[in-house]
Amino acid sequence: MTIGYTTGVFDMFHIGHLNILQRAKAQCDYLIVGVSTDELVFQEKHKKPIIPFADRCAIVGAIKYVDKIVPQHDKNKFAAWQRLHFNKMFVGSDWQGTPQWKGYELQFRDTDVKIIYLSHTDGISSTILREKLGGNTDV
Repeated sequence: MTIGYTTGVFDMFHIGHLNILQRAKAQCDYLIVGVSTDELVFQEKHKKPIIPFADRCAIVGAIKYVDKIVPQHDKNKFAAWQRLHFNKMFVGSDWQGTPQWKGYELQFRDTDVKIIYLSHTDGISSTILREKLGGNTDV
């Protein structure tokens, strides 16, 4: 069985999020999705999500492509693999070549995990949605 893993904030769920989940599920039998906690989002992005963690988990968990939701408390993908035993890790192509993901590629090179970069949906992101809402949503 092929177990897939992807993570995200999934704030203000949009078509880009759906595309990642759909494309990931098409390449595995079982898809685990790590949803970033509010604390991790604030630590990494210095802003609070508009949609609270529990609600984001409920939204993502209701998507038919998702088999399991787990909280993402940190960005330690290797520790997540040790806990969850996935074979494929999915991420948007906008992350390909970044120092962070080059590091993950090195960490996983001696494992059976294949990192798959899925095409990014241009023109949509939670940041763009925040800007359209007036940008005053960092509270």
